Amino acid sequence: MPGPDDTGGPGEPPGVATPGSGPPEPGGTAARGPSSDSPSRDPAPGTGPSGPGRGGPELLVVAVGGNALLQRGQPVDMAVQRANVAVAAGALAQLAARYRLVVTHGNGPQVGVLAEQAGLGPTPVPLDVLDAETQGQIGYQLELELRNRLPGRELASLLTQVEVDPSDPAFTRPTKPIGPLLDDATARQRVRELGWTVTPDPTRPGAWRRVVASPQPHRTLERAVIALLVDAGVLVISSGGGGIPVARTIDGGTGGAAASRWRGVEAVVDKDRAAALLALELDASALVILTDVAGVHDHWGRPDAELIRSATVTELRARRFDPGSMGPKVDAACTFTQHSGRPAFIGAMASAPALLAGQAGTRVEP
Repeated sequence: MPGPDDTGGPGEPPGVATPGSGPPEPGGTAARGPSSDSPSRDPAPGTGPSGPGRGGPELLVVAVGGNALLQRGQPVDMAVQRANVAVAAGALAQLAARYRLVVTHGNGPQVGVLAEQAGLGPTPVPLDVLDAETQGQIGYQLELELRNRLPGRELASLLTQVEVDPSDPAFTRPTKPIGPLLDDATARQRVRELGWTVTPDPTRPGAWRRVVASPQPHRTLERAVIALLVDAGVLVISSGGGGIPVARTIDGGTGGAAASRWRGVEAVVDKDRAAALLALELDASALVILTDVAGVHDHWGRPDAELIRSATVTELRARRFDPGSMGPKVDAACTFTQHSGRPAFIGAMASAPALLAGQAGTRVEP
């Protein structure tokens, strides 16, 4: 990782994670899992049994993007975030009228703000602790707004940990954007003073964002607890910000006996990949990824950009998507569909019901 004293080319702050002007690497290669024959396609959500216990309405795992809760260019303001959370809760409440839900959420903008505050303070705060803080903050806000819209519905926000591999190559190649947009001067200052790694923001020419390690999630530690809550009819908010990254280490015990211990890891797990993992662990009917754009586009950012309404896993794997934005969403959707044989959906928050009806967004087919 470039250090704070590295220098970049003209107009390029030092510490850039993805140097050069070539196209980004394709997203969606690291979390594919073992290859397998594609299972037969399941019926649309709402038409068959699914989820823990295989009883009651269909189970959806719904991932709400951090940028949908604090949109690009909006001021980092709690009143703004509360207003966006209220919009998200309205969309989720419409889905909850028909489906059982497990809701996950992103935390990229929020954890970045906390990390900057912590970096400027007297004592560093590790990212895993900041991940936990954002789970509490955003989980509380979502639960409060959902409670106002779903009187009588049982709700729970759960601190959730995910296991990562400390040898994951992501620790040497940070790609996860966090925090607000930075101008050139601020980006240079943060690299110089705080040792950050930054990369150009694909949506705003001249803007930069901090990027951090984003290792692959391998297991949700609280998955059995989440399944019990779902079976009890609870709408669960979990795996916020991709989950709190933890790793198992082996320490020497008394008498030479080795002991296994868990420790927090300095990283931010991608929430879409964590949501796909959780959806597979819970045997959900569908994975729904709600974000701040209409869906997956060919040629995003160009005048000829075109919404992909439906595509197979194979078709999407053959395309190139920005690894810092749409790439992980496509990867997560493909991973879930490839291993479950069930559909995944990517689209705008406001279009959630239409998304599942096939009237908006992008549907990923086996």
